[in-house]
Amino acid sequence: MFQVLNGKTISKKVVYVALGVNLHGQKEILGLWIAESEGSKFWLNVLTEVKNRGVKTVCVFCIDGLTGFPEAITAAYPKAQVQQCIVHAVRRSLSYLSYKERKPFATDLKKVYGAKTIEEALLALDDLELSWGDKYPAAVKLWRERWEYLSVFFQFPEDIRKAIYTTNAIESVNSSIRKIIKNKKSFPNDNAVFKMLYLALKDCSKKWTMPIRDWELALNQFIIRFDLNLDEVSKN
Repeated sequence: MFQVLNGKTISKKVVYVALGVNLHGQKEILGLWIAESEGSKFWLNVLTEVKNRGVKTVCVFCIDGLTGFPEAITAAYPKAQVQQCIVHAVRRSLSYLSYKERKPFATDLKKVYGAKTIEEALLALDDLELSWGDKYPAAVKLWRERWEYLSVFFQFPEDIRKAIYTTNAIESVNSSIRKIIKNKKSFPNDNAVFKMLYLALKDCSKKWTMPIRDWELALNQFIIRFDLNLDEVSKN
């Protein structure tokens, strides 16, 4: 979040960054968007722009629990699957607990997202609810209500799940951005923000010379599961 001067007043705004992984397994920044609020309409506009610029095929979106985002993805990319970030979900669950009970709860929760199969994960979720549901219902409810989006990664082999279930890559980018803007009290306009972030991201992307871990395995899974024609996809 940052502040932008608007005449004599200051508006608080947020910059949203989209990061993609191309056919070669390399990370690419897809765009920057500035807004005062977000929702399904905002995200649909973002995805429509990305699609119009050439990103025609997406297999899996890994997102945080952003309002309206899954619905917008379904509208723009109906064949894509939506995985909510496990790391963010764990942090959010732990925020409901007293500090002294976070470690034992985290141990039980890991049995859910660390399970070998989705069936084992559901059994572990039942156990989690039996052990903690009465005392911390909100911490367990989060997983029940969002299970559709928290369990997509179970469809894939264990050795590539970490490439699917976390937004750590974008978190690393966001961390770089925060370092750039933390000492800026305000910006004169949105363009000033764009220019600063563009230069920061351009510098950051120079480090992305290698494909993400286990990319070859992941790509083969995507080809089979999404019936991809690489010749056609590479044209997009």
